[in-house]
Amino acid sequence: MKINWGTGIVIAFALFMTFILYFVFEVQSNSKYDNDLVVEEYYKHDSHFQEEMARVQNAHDLQQKPSIAYNESGVKVSFPAAFESDKVKGNILLYRPSNKKFDFNTQIALTNSVLLIPKDKLVKGRWDVNMEWQYNGKKYLSKEVIYVN
Repeated sequence: MKINWGTGIVIAFALFMTFILYFVFEVQSNSKYDNDLVVEEYYKHDSHFQEEMARVQNAHDLQQKPSIAYNESGVKVSFPAAFESDKVKGNILLYRPSNKKFDFNTQIALTNSVLLIPKDKLVKGRWDVNMEWQYNGKKYLSKEVIYVN
């Protein structure tokens, strides 16, 4: 049987479509390829964007800012000595961009103006740290990226 060029193009096109559809099906059905959204309620989160920017600006305008750093014992959040530790309220979200199963929140409970998140709670790699806090009724938001070794 002889195949002309038109039939060859149709066969090649059908094989290519089959190849692409196989990989689409494989990625959607295999749990190894996690394709979740970054934020569950995207539009609800986006509607509060202006408020978030105001809190970021409040934190940026501070003369003495809290610092977030990683050391051998874990993530150390240090507030300046000028802040009264008992008046600082809020929480810290440690967000793992590669896998949301590792995300966790922790309340801000300062000891000598310092909060330590132990290293054993953290997996190696990149972490986005979002610290939402308030002091004397004013709300702040500090964002940092840290890398755990």
